[in-house]
Amino acid sequence: MIRSIMMSERIAFISVNQYKVPYPVYPLGISYLATCLRETGRYEVMVIDMNMTTHDDCIRRLREFDPAYIGLSLRNIDDVNFYNKENFIFGYKRLIDDIRSVLGSTILLGGAGFSLYPEVLFDFLRPDYAMSGEGEHTILALLDALREGRDPSGVSGLVYRRGNTAAVNERTKPCSHNDFPVRYESGLVPYYWKNSGMLNLQTKRGCPFRCIYCTYPLIEGNTVRTNNIDRVIESLEDLRGNHGVDYVFFTDSVFNIDRKYNIEFARRVISSGIGIRWGGYFAPTNLDDEEMSLLKESGLTHIEFGTESLSDTVLDAYRKGFSVDDVIRSSELCNKYGVNFAHFMILGGYGETEETLAETFENSKRIENTAFFPFVGMRIYPNTELHRIALDEGIVSETDQLLDPVYYVAKGINLDTIQDRAKATGRKWFFPDEDFSAAIGKMRAR
Repeated sequence: MIRSIMMSERIAFISVNQYKVPYPVYPLGISYLATCLRETGRYEVMVIDMNMTTHDDCIRRLREFDPAYIGLSLRNIDDVNFYNKENFIFGYKRLIDDIRSVLGSTILLGGAGFSLYPEVLFDFLRPDYAMSGEGEHTILALLDALREGRDPSGVSGLVYRRGNTAAVNERTKPCSHNDFPVRYESGLVPYYWKNSGMLNLQTKRGCPFRCIYCTYPLIEGNTVRTNNIDRVIESLEDLRGNHGVDYVFFTDSVFNIDRKYNIEFARRVISSGIGIRWGGYFAPTNLDDEEMSLLKESGLTHIEFGTESLSDTVLDAYRKGFSVDDVIRSSELCNKYGVNFAHFMILGGYGETEETLAETFENSKRIENTAFFPFVGMRIYPNTELHRIALDEGIVSETDQLLDPVYYVAKGINLDTIQDRAKATGRKWFFPDEDFSAAIGKMRAR
């Protein structure tokens, strides 16, 4: 549907995510989109967060605002929990259908969850247009084309209907964070500060690693783009000075993938005197005393390591790019500098055996002052290396859409004994069917 240039340039963004395990996550992607649209001076933007409202109230607010465009961000498709396997897309479908029934707005879709299944979700949810991957360049180009009455079908990263099928345009230009700052929604910040104890921010996009199960490269690409440090400092100062937020979690795919950048970042944060505390996702490798000392001084209080296994055989199978000895050294470095840390694990994935599980549990005894958060099995996502493996092994077929969660669990693994074996190590292991949220909350409170 091509809108007239004379129509209102109001746009409403809806964060449809209502999944709060282990804690509610601020819709950062929407804030980036809202910020870049507001900076053009051409759009009046409203943001609705389904964590903070009801279905009926959302519809009421949309009717009152009467936007020309409504963008829905899909962060999660399911709960990624082998023990539960809850799917969210039917709730998304109901919301979109109800919006259609009362408003004639052009409906847009995007978000990390959507970007994993662009064709399937486009056909099922039936928006007017959608964006696969990061959306700043795409939404600006799309809305400009619609305002001017031009055909938008050539826009990079756009998903649209071509005949009876969904067409997905290749993304030809990755976004640079030098292009877009982020301004937080003042109406949302208090909720997330109260209920999760942190706000989130990115210093980098893209992931250069090739882990067989990971979706980050599909969403953000393999090319790493670092944010202008001035922009990061501005955001931190805004959170600290205007919102009273003094804890930030950096949602980079892996924070420690650019040592030079991180050292400069730490020095700038220290010299700014912001007084912020922070944490992030790290790989348990490529850390040394100089970097850890500076990160600690800049406010680093906790690290979440994407460790996945404590068996070199399994780490190689997962293509993690580090060894058990790297994990041990990184853990010792955290203990040396008083940085709280946890290891997130995947037990029973590709290449796992009873012997490698025994190695993981035994090696966990070598790490002091930590907690382990294991997931059992690997969620299979389209277009990952794990998907190809699952196809080759007949676990899934070419016709499987994988919207309903399907997990790769290595043959010969006794799932019934995993939790008992973990607890027998004497270390702190918290499984998803236990009080996972409370355990992470306590860790972060420290």
